[in-house]
Amino acid sequence: MRHRIAVVGSGPAGLTFARVLHRHGYPVTVLERDPAPDARPLGGTLDLHEGLGQLALDKAGLLAEFQALSRPEGQAMRILGTDGTVLRDWQPRPDDRANPEIDRGQLRDLLLGPLDVQWGRGVTQVAPGTRDGALVHFADGRQETFDLVVGADGAWSRTRPAVSSATPHYTGVTYVETSLDDIDTRHPGLARLIGDGSVAVYGVNRALVAQRNSGGHVKAYAQFRAPLDWHTNLDLADVEAVRSSMLALFDGWAAPVLDLLRHGTAFVHRPLYVLPVSHIWTHVPGVTLLGDAAHLMPPLGAGANLAMLEGAELAESLASGPADLDEAVHAFEEQMWARAGRWAKITTAGLERLVSADPAEALALFDQVQPS
Repeated sequence: MRHRIAVVGSGPAGLTFARVLHRHGYPVTVLERDPAPDARPLGGTLDLHEGLGQLALDKAGLLAEFQALSRPEGQAMRILGTDGTVLRDWQPRPDDRANPEIDRGQLRDLLLGPLDVQWGRGVTQVAPGTRDGALVHFADGRQETFDLVVGADGAWSRTRPAVSSATPHYTGVTYVETSLDDIDTRHPGLARLIGDGSVAVYGVNRALVAQRNSGGHVKAYAQFRAPLDWHTNLDLADVEAVRSSMLALFDGWAAPVLDLLRHGTAFVHRPLYVLPVSHIWTHVPGVTLLGDAAHLMPPLGAGANLAMLEGAELAESLASGPADLDEAVHAFEEQMWARAGRWAKITTAGLERLVSADPAEALALFDQVQPS
């Protein structure tokens, strides 16, 4: 295989794809719009599942390095009532490595390794079917052709229109994210509340979830059902105004829980969008999609895992599958669609239960998925 292959996006999907191809000795061009690896915060922490994300890392030859970096203790999960009562407290066994956590930044650095990423190469459009292959248009006006362009460029993919007219739609659920630093020293009470992993509190059509990252950093998420324009009269850039709005929304909840909002250092508005549950497309030679670009779903632990495994599987298919590039890609897509469709149904139903009019639904969902 000596095809010209490009992957758009340096997230978990794109880098896993490139890293597995690299392991098999095949070149791939990674195109990333960010000007540098540290150009923006990469978000919180990911739990990588044994049969999904960890399997992908094994295919990339990186499983041992991941195990050295990951936090098995981060699998701990505590659920509180709105009055602060502990309803559930799941602690992982010492040997439990089913879903250990790793910071997104650590995962990116692990996957980057020897890869040559072209930073600052923002893609604006991909046009398949040209005489020389798929034509990639860049933000700086340049163009380049490839035999295969893999869109791993997320929810608002610039690659997706080459194969599908689908666009993400709002779920009716919004997240407002905040962060707390050096929590063990500055907020020891909150550190004890969160424990080694996550703490969640569920109310009527709203929830507060906090998750420990490495280095004493915590991400907290206010989750609630609201119209997309709920913030019309609120300046989202005004930290104190957003804090007051969130405290009013969760008024009456236990004071230690509300401290997650009182001590947050900044707030980021994250309305949740998804693609149709069974998003598929008519195969287009020379272009395909991975991860959120292909099957954006609620963030309930499956998305990054699926994206990484898809990247690894597509790379293996190209490296050792049919001699015909297009045949290998089409076979991969059929497999991806079936699995992603199942997970999209699961996560969509899960979101309905986690942020619902009946908080008992959230507790019942966790009872189903957590080890007894």
